Amino acid sequence: MHAPIGNFDSAAPAPDRLDALPRPVADAVRHWSGTVPADQILYADTEPDWADTATFVEHYGRELLEQSANCVVVTGKRGGGTTLAACVVLSTTRVDVNGVVRRRLGARKASFAPMDTATGETGMEYGGITPVGLPAGWPVLVDSAVVDLPYVLVGSGRRRGKLLVPGKAFAELPGAEVLEGLGVA
Repeated sequence: MHAPIGNFDSAAPAPDRLDALPRPVADAVRHWSGTVPADQILYADTEPDWADTATFVEHYGRELLEQSANCVVVTGKRGGGTTLAACVVLSTTRVDVNGVVRRRLGARKASFAPMDTATGETGMEYGGITPVGLPAGWPVLVDSAVVDLPYVLVGSGRRRGKLLVPGKAFAELPGAEVLEGLGVA
């Protein structure tokens, strides 16, 4: 199958490639219940050494820079409590952690989660964290610009491989909340 974006050798419906996904992502695809059919979520096999954005777009298509999203794990702290959340923004922007995220989580302080926390809590590899298959109960904050794109490239849970997800599917993820201004230039 030809991918709708990028210069990938091939892409396949994610339900057909559960073997290539870490358990939490495979389980989320297997039990997908959004209005976007699960077979419209595609998996593209990619070289793990090229996973970082700048190198990735050199090999798979410069247009992907405008069609890619990053998923980052953040922590919000207030009093003795800590909230983990995921933020999904276009790769050309950065997460407004100290503004939008902090206010949305009702936190006194918000910051990026340490790498060992992000990978340990998600069961995913650093550099490949995806909003598909996050722990139950996590807020998933999605910038509105992500939802507006026909297809968005995002991690697969591993550094090898990417998911190509219809933008509107991000709004249907468990715990998802679409926010204006989450990603800033």
